[in-house]
Amino acid sequence: MDKSLPRSTSVTVADVARRAGVSKATAARVLGGYGTVSDRVREAVTAAADYLDYRPNELARSMTTGRSGAIGVVVGDIENPFFSLAMRGITDVARRAGFTVILINSGEDVLIEKAAIRTLLARRVDGLIVSPAKETDVGHLHEVVRSGLPLALLDRGSDTLDVDTVIADDRHAAENITRRLIALGHRRIAYLTACDTPDHRFRTTKDIATGSVRRRIEGYLEACREAGLTAMGDWVKVGAATPEKTRRIVTEMLQSSRWPTAIIASDSTIALEVFKVHAQLGFNIPDDVSLVSFHDADWTSVTTPPVTVVRQPVYDLGATAAQMLVERLNGEGQVARKVVLKTEIVERASTREVL
Repeated sequence: MDKSLPRSTSVTVADVARRAGVSKATAARVLGGYGTVSDRVREAVTAAADYLDYRPNELARSMTTGRSGAIGVVVGDIENPFFSLAMRGITDVARRAGFTVILINSGEDVLIEKAAIRTLLARRVDGLIVSPAKETDVGHLHEVVRSGLPLALLDRGSDTLDVDTVIADDRHAAENITRRLIALGHRRIAYLTACDTPDHRFRTTKDIATGSVRRRIEGYLEACREAGLTAMGDWVKVGAATPEKTRRIVTEMLQSSRWPTAIIASDSTIALEVFKVHAQLGFNIPDDVSLVSFHDADWTSVTTPPVTVVRQPVYDLGATAAQMLVERLNGEGQVARKVVLKTEIVERASTREVL
């Protein structure tokens, strides 16, 4: 640190310019990432900034450029490996484009989501990426659109929001994996989700506020209908929102007189608890019950047996949402885009034919 600039003093662009031997305007171009300078000048300014421990004044830069340089992201459950990997895709793209990311976890609670949006708007973020907790309650997101702030939806779309959206082909994936289980002879196939209803019972897909899960259940039910299976709605189990609740639901199913011969877990967090309960109750996978999980979490490939999964393009979901938002911030495109990414089934050893 320059002795003439004690650490308690805020280092300015002028200080950096003086040490680098360039004009203040030139130093500002290098530090702000705009305009054209020679490589020699850029290196000199960068070296001076590093030496002086220069930190940009974000408020001043925001007032000058009209931008905060930040993107706000609201997701449902950051402890879920799905959202963790999606966030990696978002942050990688955002960083390359020069944006920082402010993340808020909604806990799949729409009231918390609304408060999060208000907080991010107060922070004057340049754009938002949101995975809506309830696709039937998006009035706050309509307000964002009306304000002119760019918005992209991640993993969960909305029929009422005309904004950039990226989702996976969830319905098609659920149809495919259900058909495979049916082809193996399974008829008692349970679908287990964290989504819940007021009385904790599934009656219709309209009860499911999370679009990605609703599409999966629709695909599951369609494949069952095609096979002539009836009353399969009874096998849709809701409310597996915590490990404790998941264990209770799975235990009740396995201890009933007609336990399922196959379980489809709506995410890998649920699947892990399903796997644990089977071991605790002395059930064998796949001899007693076949297991399939959405999301190819790391643990699913190293268990005994390894778990068959629907591999979702999770990183790409996040990266695509961020890329669409960055393009929107750069003034590219006028019409809202909807991108549907393909999934794939990874066959492992947790399913078997029912004789």
